[in-house]
Formats: sequence, C-alpha cells, structure tokens
Amino acid sequence: MIRLKDLNIVSCKADLSAIPDGKVLINTINAHSYNVARKDSLFAEALQKGDYLIPDGVSIVKACRWIKAKSQPLERVAGWDLFEYEMDKLNQRGGTVMFMGSSEKTLALDVKQAALKYPNLKVVTFSPPYKPEFSDEDNRAIINAINQANPDLLWIGMTAPKQEKWTYSHWGELNIHCHVGTIGAVFDFFAGTVERAPVWWQRHGLEWLYRLIREPKRMWRRYIIGNTVFLWHMLGEKF
Repeated sequence: MIRLKDLNIVSCKADLSAIPDGKVLINTINAHSYNVARKDSLFAEALQKGDYLIPDGVSIVKACRWIKAKSQPLERVAGWDLFEYEMDKLNQRGGTVMFMGSSEKTLALDVKQAALKYPNLKVVTFSPPYKPEFSDEDNRAIINAINQANPDLLWIGMTAPKQEKWTYSHWGELNIHCHVGTIGAVFDFFAGTVERAPVWWQRHGLEWLYRLIREPKRMWRRYIIGNTVFLWHMLGEKF
C-alpha cells in the first residue's frame, strides 16, 4: 500500500535542474491522486516506481511535514512548473516536443501557443481515442507514434490515473531518450481552454478552492470529500 511517509518526492522547483538527461519518467502527486492510489494498486506502483515524483499540491507539502515523512518538500511544484521549466530548457537548444493526449482541438491550440512561446521547438501531437480503456490496437498506435516521433521531450496528458498507469505499463516499449512528464490538465491550461487560478490564489495554496468555486458540480467530490479522506489517511500515517 502506498504511504506518503515513504515516498521520494522532489523538494523544490530548483531541484528540477538536477534531473539527469535521458529517459526519465516524472509524475506528480496531490491529495486526490494519493487517495486514488490507496485504492488502485497499479496507480500506486506507477507513482512509487517512476523516476521522479513532484509535489503538485500544498496539502502534500504540509502533510509531509506533519507526519514527518522521509521527504520534506519545501514548496509545491505544480505540473505547470515542470512544463515551463522543461519547455524553456529545450527551447534554448531546439528540439522536438510531443504532446500525447487530449482532443484534436486542444492539441491544435497547444501547437499554436508553442509556436508563439517556444519558436525553437518542433511540435508533434497525437490524440488517442476517447475511451476508458485502450485496445491492444490503440496501444500499439500510440507507442508507434511516440517511437516514430522520437521526441526530445514527451508530455502525456490523459488525466490521472490513466496517464500514469499507461505510461508505466508501456515504459519498456517506448524507445525514446527523453524526459516524460504526465501532466494532465496542463494541456488545457497551455491551450487556454481552462483558466488557471490567478497568481494570488496559487501563492496562497488556494488553487484548489478557485477550481471548486469555478466548477462546483465537477469538483465538489474531489475537494470537499477528497480532502477529508486525505486528512483521514494522514491521521493513519501519523498515529
């Protein structure tokens, strides 16, 4: 069973520069994904056995301090922070970035945004079928698309836990040499189809509340019930 107390978690944004070159899997963890991983063993395994895990939630940072976890992250490192860092870094030398996931419409907007913000990058995209589970044929098409693109940076955006489970399960079939980040909603943030919380909300650890206010019908269960469940789990880890 996954335990926050035992996880190796990146400490801060500055530590992203210490991630070595090569084929590296970078996942994120927040209160919601932790809750899901408690009930989904494959998801838990994907988070535990990925190469790097970043604390995409103030709740993770505070909980690690409270339960005296092995890792003591100093700040939240959002999926967006990882995205900006990696894109800026690759843009400095030029290369190919691949977006795998989301809809054709969102991906088209991502390509336009990348052309404006990261002019030294070639952008390749692939939109997988929208279904709960992929067939063997679907998986082969995705794997072939990634391997043929042979990107210098790969983003997987299919929402958690699907994106982490898929990437972990097919890691050995991906003949690539680059960093791979599972970043979900960042595809929408970058495309402009979903608005991130204003900076003030982000700095005060209230991005979750902003999303709840903006999308109460979709987010109430995740944040109101989910945060309570997360606190219950943390009580169990502490005592």
